[in-house]
Amino acid sequence: QMQLAESGGGLAQTGGSLRLSCAASGDIYGNIATGWFRQAPGKEREIVAAIDYSGRSTFYSDSVKGRFTISRDDAKNMVYLQMDRLKLDDTAVYSCAASVRFSRVSTRMEQYDYWGQGTQVTVSS
Repeated sequence: QMQLAESGGGLAQTGGSLRLSCAASGDIYGNIATGWFRQAPGKEREIVAAIDYSGRSTFYSDSVKGRFTISRDDAKNMVYLQMDRLKLDDTAVYSCAASVRFSRVSTRMEQYDYWGQGTQVTVSS
């Protein structure tokens, strides 16, 4: 079993920045793809960014491309989401996810095996 714990959420102003962190613990082995998802009130959960096991391949949704950066530090079992130029529409609960079945960039929720509890990001004007 693997556990994921997000941190770094909070309140930011439009145009500001936040950095989310996802710490993995437990049974961590194999080539693990990771991703960040978000769910805004009244909306379905959506993919935000994803990264393959090597860190060399990434994916970003159109809504965050050019503003968010996903990265990983396997030595520390950490995945990060740097969020810059935040917009009101970025307000959501952000969750990290890990896949032990897929090593390449994965964009669908069903590809992921482990999920964190989520962290709230609120962007205000």
